Amino acid sequence: MDALAPLGLDRLGKGAVGRITGFEELETGQAAGLVAKLREIGFAEGDEVELLGRGWLGGAPLSIRLNRTVIALRVREASLIRVELLS
Repeated sequence: MDALAPLGLDRLGKGAVGRITGFEELETGQAAGLVAKLREIGFAEGDEVELLGRGWLGGAPLSIRLNRTVIALRVREASLIRVELLS
């Protein structure tokens, strides 16, 4: 996997750190509303994120550190956020 290629936040391994590069391009529907809500709670391009852990039942929810805040996300929500891995 190319370390510079953006991937969904849901694809990070536990303890992996990344930088948000953008969001999945969506035109209409519920998923587009999810991107707006993610932006409202603080996810923005350039922010550093870390996957702290996954829920024990089916790997959800995801525990994400966004700057200094810990946030729980559903896998679908996390998949909309594009990140690049940091060394």
